[in-house]
Amino acid sequence: MNREQLKDLLTSVQSGRMSIDTALEQIKNLPYDDLGFAKIDTHRSLRRGFPEVIFCQGKTTGQIRDIAKRMSQNDPLILGMRASEEQFKAVKTVTKKAVYHPEAKVIVIGKIPRPIRNGLVLIVSAGTADIPVAEEASITAEAMGNPVERLFDAGVAGIHRILNNHEKLIKANVIIVVAGMEGALPGVVAGLLDKPVIAVPTSVGYGASFNGLSALLTMLNSCAPGIGVVNINNGFGAGYLASLINQLGEKT
Repeated sequence: MNREQLKDLLTSVQSGRMSIDTALEQIKNLPYDDLGFAKIDTHRSLRRGFPEVIFCQGKTTGQIRDIAKRMSQNDPLILGMRASEEQFKAVKTVTKKAVYHPEAKVIVIGKIPRPIRNGLVLIVSAGTADIPVAEEASITAEAMGNPVERLFDAGVAGIHRILNNHEKLIKANVIIVVAGMEGALPGVVAGLLDKPVIAVPTSVGYGASFNGLSALLTMLNSCAPGIGVVNINNGFGAGYLASLINQLGEKT
């Protein structure tokens, strides 16, 4: 929508020829911004409450730079997932607001807000090797306005580590559990609590773990109810889903 079209829309609302709700519906369904190699959904934050996220893997540094430059004109906070340091340096040339989180491989453009939600999202990793995926989930949940706490290296090989943190588990509203190897930890956590558990299988493990497939199947087949499972290494999806769950209680 160009400036003239937007002006006409505002005039229609002000004159009473169109209701505010109708105008919002029109804005929600506006077309994308076509860069040729990418079609940027510039109104996703209006429809979904959070802007489009840049998936950096597989894109050139120039493509990511141009996408980030265009998006930063609209949105005060942008995430770039699975980003390399080289890609971050390209983004930094068009916006000084970019910050790189190397462990999670996440670019954050803009300032992560203070928590706007009441419910706590707890991120649990089974092992230290699972932390990069856990951090991807943590940064995503924080960017969406959730208070986040981390509990790392608390897997079933030393199960007392998770049992000793029962109070922290109880305090959380939503729990993300990140685990590789056999992927048993989400079932243990879900069996202890009345909270929704989002399980994230990782590709961490020896050969028979099949790059995360073993953990994925374990989580899907868990006998503990209340577990939702995202794709292998999908920390972003887990953080996003946790935020959507967390905000539901505030709408009642």
